Amino acid sequence: MNREALRARLWQAIDRRADDIVRIGERIRKTPELGFKETKTAALVDETMRGLGLPTRTGLAMTGVRAEIEGGQGGGPTFALIGELDALRVAGHPEADPVTGAAHACGHNAQIAGLLGAAMALADTGAMRELPGRVVFFAVPAEEGGDLEWRVEQARQGRLEFFGGKCELLRLGQFDDVDLAMMIHTTPRPEDGRACVPLSNNGRFGKTARFVGRAAHAGGAPHMGVNALYAAQIALAAINAVRETFRDDDTIRVHPILTHGGSQVNVIPGEARIETYVRGRTLEGIRDANARVDRALRAGALALGARVEIETLPGYLPLACDATMARMFRDSATSLVGAEHYREIGHRTGSTDMGDLSQVMPVLHPYMGGARGTGHAADYQISDPQLAYVAPAKALAAMVVDLLADGAGGAREVLGRARPAMTRESYVAFQRSVARREVFEG
Repeated sequence: MNREALRARLWQAIDRRADDIVRIGERIRKTPELGFKETKTAALVDETMRGLGLPTRTGLAMTGVRAEIEGGQGGGPTFALIGELDALRVAGHPEADPVTGAAHACGHNAQIAGLLGAAMALADTGAMRELPGRVVFFAVPAEEGGDLEWRVEQARQGRLEFFGGKCELLRLGQFDDVDLAMMIHTTPRPEDGRACVPLSNNGRFGKTARFVGRAAHAGGAPHMGVNALYAAQIALAAINAVRETFRDDDTIRVHPILTHGGSQVNVIPGEARIETYVRGRTLEGIRDANARVDRALRAGALALGARVEIETLPGYLPLACDATMARMFRDSATSLVGAEHYREIGHRTGSTDMGDLSQVMPVLHPYMGGARGTGHAADYQISDPQLAYVAPAKALAAMVVDLLADGAGGAREVLGRARPAMTRESYVAFQRSVARREVFEG
């Protein structure tokens, strides 16, 4: 069967399953869970994969789920299709979990629906009997990077080391047998069209800063205290003051939040805490901006005579989409959404741990529409279930055919041209080299 006929067969199977795919996306939307805690969503993935006759491995990097289908035409490359399990805290989102504050304001529910839709098509049709190689379906935890204090505590207890799901899965060797990978993210941005591929994304380091002063009676003896909150405020002002020193080409983004500012209004705050990311286009730019942020944090402590404990945490590496895979995706995406609705976009300043995978293997991280509002905001919602849930399933299935048909010629072309920057071992060593803790006495 030629690739056009095989693609058509898979798309017909997805159309037959469209209602199931939409139901899955909506079910996940209504049960949002935070990173490394996605037990309900992971159970749904496990249940669905097993229902398709695909054995699973669960509990990977806490909540990850992996299944696979072997090709019937002998050995060949392994292609991973990925979907992200987690939601994130968004104040004021109408569908936020009343206990955790989690909401699917980034479309990860659509990723899982599309992933499972592609698995349904490949399982229902037996299409892999026509192809070499292997397809891995991987539902991964914790792409959203919040909850830093909780994740630091998990690391101290030995439950994880890296704070992103794909980062941790790389460390654990769960991608060692994968040659190339892909996922599709939902976008609400009209300028992205119905489908688009970015050139690259920012990477980032994570940081926490704990300012320690001295508590005292705020009314009766403020001179006896050292105000940790004011130290943090000066540090925040200093970070703002150095923003104009960042090079435009580095696309630096620093966006701290104050997570603790005092315990009681009539007590001089003896402790204050900040979390932030330092994002940038290149590792060199991130390192430079990170050093400037550290100076600003020390300045706050020095001004008040407080102590600051600065912890720099390994984050996500810059993403580079594989050009050969992008060309193949464009061909199938334009068949789905029309050439007039397809876009090729430049650098994006958000971060994703798909960037970490892109350092060790060729990857593709396109976007498809079907949402409206603002990403990570209270007005984000799925507006077109067919485009958000069903079309990505078709696009993922089409890439399986394009990469593995004709003796996996497409995948072999990608792998022949790819020049990954790191091995898994050097990636893990680099991430460990980022982690550091400094105590500065002001």
